[in-house]
Amino acid sequence: MMSNAILMALVPVFFVLLLGYAAGRFHVVDNLHVDALNALVMDFAVPASLFAATASASRSEMIEQVPLFLVLGITMSLLYAAWYLAARRLFKVSRPDASIQALTVGFPNLAGVGLPILTSVAGQAGAVPVAVALATGSVLISPVTLIMAEMDAARSRGEEMAARQMLTAVGRAITKPVVLAPVFGILFSVSDLSLDALAHACLALIGSSAAGVALFLTGAILSAQSFRLNWKIAAATVAADVVRPLAAVAVILVFPIAPDTARTAILLAAVPSGFFGILFAVNYRLDSAAVGSMVISSTGFSVATMAVAIAVLFPH
Repeated sequence: MMSNAILMALVPVFFVLLLGYAAGRFHVVDNLHVDALNALVMDFAVPASLFAATASASRSEMIEQVPLFLVLGITMSLLYAAWYLAARRLFKVSRPDASIQALTVGFPNLAGVGLPILTSVAGQAGAVPVAVALATGSVLISPVTLIMAEMDAARSRGEEMAARQMLTAVGRAITKPVVLAPVFGILFSVSDLSLDALAHACLALIGSSAAGVALFLTGAILSAQSFRLNWKIAAATVAADVVRPLAAVAVILVFPIAPDTARTAILLAAVPSGFFGILFAVNYRLDSAAVGSMVISSTGFSVATMAVAIAVLFPH
């Protein structure tokens, strides 16, 4: 029974991911120009799904997510800071490259893998903690990465990074639909407002495609990345797939929370590295090959680590 539950949770996720990878590798889709597909996922489908989930939750349900926000916020920030320092001191990479790598290690693929995994394990109620987790990483560590990248871009143009440019970088990070949608949904929920049934049906129709298309997009993006395995990539894989969930466990031991919330936080922390780092690296002409290798390796290795996490955390 347990093995069947794990298979039902993981196999559909990696099947669609591999489908996207194969489509990109065999040029069924253009894996070098995925802007339209990325816009569908990150600007429409996922935001609609996350807003519908959060706005439909009661105020008490949303308040119950505060411990999840704290645990994942601390966990992601710790991993981000640790990898950034390691990349600068041990691997001698530039500040923007170190920040892109730190984002990749610290921020799991919540939209592409976390959403289908948690809804498979916990049902549609799993979309709410995914939305909170996605908002957490997007508000806390994505802006830091964008500021680093903008500073490097300004320096290459012979300009100084002004405070206004920093605010612009932060604004660019937190005004993306995939960030604003769960934030507005959370505000809607805590305001004790009720989402109209017609509005929910409209959002649910486009949002129902979010998990599958996000996985397909992840596979297509990964198919365009060259893969190189070295001890740095191996270390990043271990950090993302093993250290991150263990860090979540450590945070929970320090700040005890409800068992159900703790299990959800650890499972979300066990999700493999996300592809935001690849998109940022491509946009700012940074080392996308290293980041792509980290995501590919983390995603492949997570088949084993997530199976263990599901078996331990959700035994029934």
